Amino acid sequence: MDSSRSAQRAVIQFLRAEGKHASQIYLKMKEVYGEQCLTWCTIFRWCQCSEAGHVNIKDLPCPGQAHVMTNSATILAVDELKRQNRLINTHEIAVELSISKGTVHHIIHRKLGYGKVCAQWVPKHLSENQKTARWELDPSATQEFLH
Repeated sequence: MDSSRSAQRAVIQFLRAEGKHASQIYLKMKEVYGEQCLTWCTIFRWCQCSEAGHVNIKDLPCPGQAHVMTNSATILAVDELKRQNRLINTHEIAVELSISKGTVHHIIHRKLGYGKVCAQWVPKHLSENQKTARWELDPSATQEFLH
């Protein structure tokens, strides 16, 4: 059974055309769809929209959604810029390719799998032979160390 939003919206429109109230529609859909059922608020809102004359069962694009799809050409362009200059940041890539910083971030981290690696200073572990050789090369360092 298809429990997608568009399928449930079609059921709501059908039951609304039969004259059912939003609460009746919710109870009926809760029986059929169970946990995948839309919330009561959503069903009520969609009933109001169908009364206002909206008949489209597909979701309309919301404001703030990305308008540029991450296609293979965009991914390759970001990868190429990143390979040419490892120090380039997301803002510079976004300006270069005329896409949003969020899209660049998504491509770099999710599609290409790049991640930042933090370098950390760690003490060297020298063998006894290496320590002796180091002291023999610089006798002044030995004197400073002893005082």
